[in-house]
Amino acid sequence: MRKIREVLRLRHDLNVSAREIALSVGIARSSVAEYSYRADAAGLSWPLPEGISDEDLERLLFPPPPSVEEPSRPVPSWPKIQKDLSRKGVTLLLLWQEYKAAHPDGYGYSRFASLYREWQNKTDVRMRQHHKAGEKMFVDFVGLTMPITDPSTGDVRQVQVFSSAMGASQRIFAKAYESQSLENWLAANADAFEFYGALPEVIVPDNLKSGITSPDRFEPVINQSFAEFARHYGVAVIPARPKKPRDKAKVENAVQQVERWILAPLRDRAFFCILELNIEIAARLELLDSRVMRGPSSSRRELFEEIDLPAMRVLDMPRYQFAVWKRAKVAPDYCVEFEGRRYSVPYTLVGKRVDLRVSLKVVEVFLDSTRICGHPRCFSRRGFTIEPSHMPVAHREHAEWTPERIENWAAQTGPSTRGLVSKMMAANLHPQQAFRACMGVISLSRSYTAERVEAACTRALRFGAHGYRNVKTILEKGLDREEAPPQLPLIEIEVHENVRGAEYYKEDPSCDN
Repeated sequence: MRKIREVLRLRHDLNVSAREIALSVGIARSSVAEYSYRADAAGLSWPLPEGISDEDLERLLFPPPPSVEEPSRPVPSWPKIQKDLSRKGVTLLLLWQEYKAAHPDGYGYSRFASLYREWQNKTDVRMRQHHKAGEKMFVDFVGLTMPITDPSTGDVRQVQVFSSAMGASQRIFAKAYESQSLENWLAANADAFEFYGALPEVIVPDNLKSGITSPDRFEPVINQSFAEFARHYGVAVIPARPKKPRDKAKVENAVQQVERWILAPLRDRAFFCILELNIEIAARLELLDSRVMRGPSSSRRELFEEIDLPAMRVLDMPRYQFAVWKRAKVAPDYCVEFEGRRYSVPYTLVGKRVDLRVSLKVVEVFLDSTRICGHPRCFSRRGFTIEPSHMPVAHREHAEWTPERIENWAAQTGPSTRGLVSKMMAANLHPQQAFRACMGVISLSRSYTAERVEAACTRALRFGAHGYRNVKTILEKGLDREEAPPQLPLIEIEVHENVRGAEYYKEDPSCDN
């Protein structure tokens, strides 16, 4: 309005030409001509009437077009239009063509689309989102937790509640889990598939740590186990953008509904196991999914069966078996470690980094997405699981030692050496546990003569010192060259009535020992 006032001042007060006015004000000559024409039509000159505001000036220069009463035409059912748009392949143009075929005197397409947008703006904001039938399943954990009381101790622990919602029908699934761990996260998504009885095309999660390793607006990194889960079911994972709740508005609404209609009414109930809680959640969830919504005038269950379910894929594969992925480096002993247990890989991979896939039954090793080998999982947190074919030839021959071979090798040094290694192997639950110590005794002949080693073993046997370190100490201190002290004679104990032998307790049935 400031420029229009200046145009009128220059024209009427200073009698400046239109070209000069355009240069002075910084507008086109055509605009100067239009403003002058509108001012003349409104009966305005310079100076303007005192007290006229910019709003009044705009209303005088640019009056609204005269209203023309719109003829009465049949109005489409906008909730039905909204529902039909959720189906695959259905467009607003197709729906208008069907409307026009049924009502030849109906609205044109531009007016039809305009009225539909106006209806959208007047309804719930959530109805403005267009989700194709069966396409997206939105998932998240509910903010509220539920207490579970241990009946034996009275201790209370908080459990998490998972929720999902289908994009088109908004049908909700909810179930409680022990935590937000990766295993529970994948189990929750699998339970959601089984609840719906079909598979969506896309899972839209929040950026929780269980599912998304590195949240990023443009290239989020999905947890490797979650990615394997998606490949198993043939679905895609597209995380919502960080700090963009509208990307997952469906599940945000589902979370609110679960908190309001399921968890809040149970706030004063005491539950003693998670199964008891889930039974109550399932009962209330059935009521929630059956409640008629105001916008579509249908329940979530009805919309799901009518829109989502026919467009979803059949759930015809076995349930996903949870597995953990771990990055590991092959150690010099050609083994990788998981939870303290070491598993062998081909020795040619020493020093390379590999991926471990660990399920309940199997430990698998992958190199650059290629499966190298697998072992039955052992839950012992120590020890080795070795596949002989993974070992170098020299190591494989070493592993083929047996107790008899050890004894025969020791016999080459002398009978006392053989007797000592026999006792060392007999002292262990498994003879193999003493192989290294036995080989150490035999290898002492590299530093000492066979005669000295044999003498040291004889001395060790006499004093009951059945160990590699004992023999080594005898040799280092030269005790094998010394004459062993004579053995003390056994002292015979006089037998009398106060000495009770084993026979006494065997014959007395009243003795509890």
